[in-house]
Amino acid sequence: MLVLILKLVLAHILGDFVLQPNSWIKNKQKQQHKSPYLYWHILIHLVSLLIVLEFNTDYFLGIGLIVITHYIIDLIKLRLHKKRNERILFFIDQVLHFIVIFGVVYYYADFDFSLSGLFTPEVILFVLAILFITNVSSVVMKVIISKWKLEKTDNKSLKNAGAYIGVLERLFIFMFIVLEQWSGIGFLLTAKSVFRFGDLSRSSDRKLTEYILIGTLMSFGLAILIALGYKYVLTLISV
Repeated sequence: MLVLILKLVLAHILGDFVLQPNSWIKNKQKQQHKSPYLYWHILIHLVSLLIVLEFNTDYFLGIGLIVITHYIIDLIKLRLHKKRNERILFFIDQVLHFIVIFGVVYYYADFDFSLSGLFTPEVILFVLAILFITNVSSVVMKVIISKWKLEKTDNKSLKNAGAYIGVLERLFIFMFIVLEQWSGIGFLLTAKSVFRFGDLSRSSDRKLTEYILIGTLMSFGLAILIALGYKYVLTLISV
C-alpha cells in the first residue's frame, strides 16, 4: 500500500510541479479548455503514471480515474480563475487530487481507515499547541501591544507581514524545543536581529525600537512557554 501511495504521489508531483512550466500555467489560465498545454499537462500525468506503475495493466482503471478527474478538477479551477482567491483555489485543487489518489489506493489496497485515530489525546494536544502558537498568541500579543500606538507607519511594508513573520518564528521555536534543539532559537533570534538592524539603525524614533523589541521578546516568550507546556502535558499523557 505504501509503495503504491509513493508511486502515485511521485507521478502527481512530476506532472503538477516538475514538468509544468509557468508559461503553460499562464496559457491555461488565459485560454482555459482551448489551451493545448492543458492536454499536454494531462498527457504528462498519464505517461508519468504509466511509467511509475511500470505499465501494469492491473492499474489501468485507477490510472484512467486519476487522469480523468485531474482534467475535470483542473478545468473547474481554470473556470474559477479570477473569480476566486488564487491561493485558496491552489490548495483546494491539490486536496482534491490527493483525495482521488487515496481513493484509488483504497480501491487496490483496501486499507482500514478510521477517524478515531485523529482524536487521540496526543493529536488533540498537538492541534491545541499549534492553535495557541498561531491564533491565540497573535490575539494575546495584539491586545497587549495595543497599549502602545506608533505615530508613524511604514506604508512600504507588506500587508500583515509582521503577523505572518511572528507566526512563523513561533512555529520554528516550537519545533526547535520539541526536537530538543535549543541552539536553533539562538540562531533564529540572531537572524531576525540582523534583518531588523537596518530598520532600527535608520530609525530616529526610539518608540519603534522599543516596539519591535517588545513584540519580538513577547513572541519568543509565548512560543517557549507553549512548547514547554506541550512537552510537559505530553509526558503526563504518555504515563
